[in-house]
Amino acid sequence: MLNEMKLSFDSRSSNEAFARSATAAFITQLDPTIGELNDIRTALSEAVTNCVVHAYRDTIGKISITVTIEDGSLVTIRIRDKGCGIADVKQAMEPLYTSAPEEERAGLGFAVMQSFTDKVSVRSTVGKGTTVTLVKRLSRRVSNG
Repeated sequence: MLNEMKLSFDSRSSNEAFARSATAAFITQLDPTIGELNDIRTALSEAVTNCVVHAYRDTIGKISITVTIEDGSLVTIRIRDKGCGIADVKQAMEPLYTSAPEEERAGLGFAVMQSFTDKVSVRSTVGKGTTVTLVKRLSRRVSNG
């Protein structure tokens, strides 16, 4: 069975908490552990922050999130922007790389996403935007009911 949620909002840093909370609320139907929920919230937070800080820089654009649940345990989250895009995705995914060194960024966004999910993939076109896909399989817990 497939279940899906779509969300769209302005690329304001104040909306990052909203994105995290809405996504977590949708995923709670799977009865995830606190650790699993925190992992997803952390990875999603990094992806949304990348959109706000890098994709749209000094402007406001739209961020879209699609969350799908398959087989009762597989969560796929797509975070999409229509911002500046990433010229070299491989380089951008290297730990400590940042396209905004003047802002004292750590350059760990993708590394954090990778450490808290099972799979991270990035598709990007310069001038058209980026889609980050996060995949995490949750443990299936046995119900006592």
